Amino acid sequence: MSAHPVAARVIGDDALLRCGQSVIAIEIQALEALQLRIDGAFVAACRHILACPGRVICIGMGKSGHIARKIAATLASTGTPSFFVHAGEASHGDLGMITDQDIVLALSNSGESDELLAIAPLLKRQGNRLIAMTGRPFSSLARAADLHLDVSVPAEACPLGLAPTSSTTVALALGDALAVALLEARGFTAEDFARSHPAGNLGRQLLLRISDVMHQADEVPMVHADASLSEALVEMSRKRLGMTTVVDDDGRLLGIYTDGDLRRTLDDDHVDLRLTPVVEVMSRSPITIAPGQLATEAAHRMETHKINALVVIDADRRVVGALNIHDLLRARVV
Repeated sequence: MSAHPVAARVIGDDALLRCGQSVIAIEIQALEALQLRIDGAFVAACRHILACPGRVICIGMGKSGHIARKIAATLASTGTPSFFVHAGEASHGDLGMITDQDIVLALSNSGESDELLAIAPLLKRQGNRLIAMTGRPFSSLARAADLHLDVSVPAEACPLGLAPTSSTTVALALGDALAVALLEARGFTAEDFARSHPAGNLGRQLLLRISDVMHQADEVPMVHADASLSEALVEMSRKRLGMTTVVDDDGRLLGIYTDGDLRRTLDDDHVDLRLTPVVEVMSRSPITIAPGQLATEAAHRMETHKINALVVIDADRRVVGALNIHDLLRARVV
């Protein structure tokens, strides 16, 4: 075999397009054929996994190993504890990662992978239920398994019929089908998904609460009802949230005074900043939010009402916090 790359032959743009479209068409046909084989064996596989007290161990070699790794990751992130074991390493100590409580999902398109066939009897002896996912229902691995899932394809998209293409697409799709069916059966929710993705965008959207991002205690701009407008402006400048809350003696919200209110006040020649009580010029119906609500709801309210800050109040309308759009930006909620 030559160590030098094969020189590319001249091919026109139209031929490249036809080739790409042909690959997609072939793989679509393979997926359509798979859809017709989602039958009792698929249901049985789901039931076995749901009844499993341990984990789903996905195992394979080569390209099937790559697909097995992806299936394990999808299962784990959708409520089915799972991890990948490399079939080549299994016989060299990694079998110790598999307990007798686990179920094994073994992937091999040919169903004749030596590494899988070598460990299948050991798994059965340990008491593991073995589900095989192969493209040959009468292969050695299919016969050794407790349950077989047929991922055969009419043809590989590779014109040489050698590179796994349609076969890996179909195996991956069947893995997705298993994961989603199990998700539905377990009643797995978007919030459950977020718990396993706390660093991702979805995790932030579904887990981050107002109380996690709001300013609290002395950081909250606050003046009492008898404060003058100038005192309110000093509080706004000190706390730098673009507004101040106005509260009664029990800390209940009466209104807010914002940068926008200040601009409107300055246009009124009859207002004396030192003598005018802030209650005369404050906004009396501010948009508020509760500390237990999602941070994404704060972003939604700010966008809907065209405002940049929110007051956080408890069930008794006591001011417990405040936040602005910059807090949400820092938390990467928006």
